[in-house]
Amino acid sequence: MSRNLYPMQTVSEAATWSFLTNHARVLICIAQDPGVRLRDIGDTVGITERAAHRIVGELVAAGYVARRRVGRRNHYTIRAELPLPDSPARNQRVGDLLAILARGDHERVPRANVGAGTAGSR
Repeated sequence: MSRNLYPMQTVSEAATWSFLTNHARVLICIAQDPGVRLRDIGDTVGITERAAHRIVGELVAAGYVARRRVGRRNHYTIRAELPLPDSPARNQRVGDLLAILARGDHERVPRANVGAGTAGSR
């Protein structure tokens, strides 16, 4: 008789950790709504508006997201063709990750927001 040294959690036992970083979660918010407000990103991800602003700024600075003003709001475009920054996943693209996360919910990641070309092409 073998004992299970690593018993699995049941669904009712919430994990205290996550597979996705806040950066990935912010990217998902932007993919779902390219005109999303920083306040709404913060509420959805569970971070402050200031933290959302910092993360979006880092994603823009790294080239993963392009930001442009539309009236008084920002509109974001994801550079889906860029590789993921994590060394074990460098052969995968940002768009590949978003496609996996959107499986089964085709409305979740609008094609118009996930650019396959340059950021300025949208």
